[in-house]
Amino acid sequence: MKRRPIRIPNLGGAQAIILHRPHATVQALARQLTAIGLQVTQSWPDLGPEALAADYIFFDADMGHDGMFPWEPGQPPIPMIALIGSEAPGRIEWSLKAGAHAQLLKPVGDSGAYSALLIARDAFDAQKALSAEIADLRRRLEDRQTVVRAVTLLAARGKSDAEAYAQLRQMAMAWRISFEDAAARIVAAQGGPDDRSERG
Repeated sequence: MKRRPIRIPNLGGAQAIILHRPHATVQALARQLTAIGLQVTQSWPDLGPEALAADYIFFDADMGHDGMFPWEPGQPPIPMIALIGSEAPGRIEWSLKAGAHAQLLKPVGDSGAYSALLIARDAFDAQKALSAEIADLRRRLEDRQTVVRAVTLLAARGKSDAEAYAQLRQMAMAWRISFEDAAARIVAAQGGPDDRSERG
């Protein structure tokens, strides 16, 4: 598979939420993000629906808990960056299950946020592209299975597979719909085409 090009986002004006209790870490990170050009807000102990409008989420992996995000676990709709102070395996595992795309080690100093933003964006984009590709492959597989079922239904009327396939193609053209949609229509009819197909 061809490597997806890496996109360097324009961060000016982007919105970041820091999901962390009031702490020097928040202040240091906010300084970095503001200097980069992001608009920063802080929240704790969880995110509200307004988080869906954000471009990035930084979250405390040390005190993170299930239910702190307004979406299904592990399915964030925006790039997530874990703020990690404790490298306990359980905490790292939790942050990965929460959907972290990158990490920033605590204590946060004067650098690290920019690279974390870029890595998180790229990982998030790659994850989205892969999910879309998987969904497309599943849809195509389902379409093929539907075509096979439709051809089988048409062949049951005494046609060869080749003749049934050709008939399905003619129906699609007559109905002015895609080949796969024609197959789905035949399968949905449970046993064969409707009257329009006979005229096609």
